[in-house]
Formats: sequence, structure tokens, C-alpha cells
Amino acid sequence: MSEPTDLATVPGVIPYVDNHDGPRRLLTLEIPPFSSNAVNYYAPYASIDGRQYVVTWGSVTFEIPADRNVHVSVHLLTNYSGGMTSTPFASTILPPHPAPMRLATQFSSRPQGALVPIG
Repeated sequence: MSEPTDLATVPGVIPYVDNHDGPRRLLTLEIPPFSSNAVNYYAPYASIDGRQYVVTWGSVTFEIPADRNVHVSVHLLTNYSGGMTSTPFASTILPPHPAPMRLATQFSSRPQGALVPIG
């Protein structure tokens, strides 16, 4: 099991909980509502290397490995429709890098969105 880092003690940072003994960095996801009704009908979920987190709209910060690829995705789930509903998602693989990273979600009327670097 890996030891917690100083990053994991920063208030508001979700620590990396899978086994990883190497260096870590911060990843901030910006998940703004894409429409005025989005907060009423969708719940945002973020996934880091397959581990899913229920998150809030706005900014959420994770501790992630800095020395290997990390899979990041954001899904918007809904219970609005009684039948099968296609919900928006965005996914990317971050390459190894020591610097903090900020990504913004971009969703439209299509199911597939994007995670775009900002800052």
C-alpha cells in the first residue's frame, strides 16, 4: 500500500487511493453545468483510473500519479427518462508529467464531450 503524500493532506483534495509509490501531482476538473436544466437532471461522476467518484458541479481536485499514464473520465448520469437514456461523457488519458493539471469538461447535445486543458 502506498503512503499518503503531502498533496493528500491539502483541504479539498481527493487522495489517490490505489497502489502507487511514485510521485504525484494535482488534477483539477472544472465541471460547469452545460445548460440551465443540467443541475436538475444530471449528476456528475468523475473517474480516475477506473475508480468512480460522485462529485459536485464546479471544481473538484484529485491527487494523481505523475510518473505514468492516468485515465480520467467524467460522466453525467440521469434518472430523468423512464427508458434508456444516453448520457454525456468525456474521457482522456493524461501522459506522465510532474506539473499540476486543469481540465474543463465540454458537453453539448451529443453524448460524447471533451476534457480540455485550461490555464
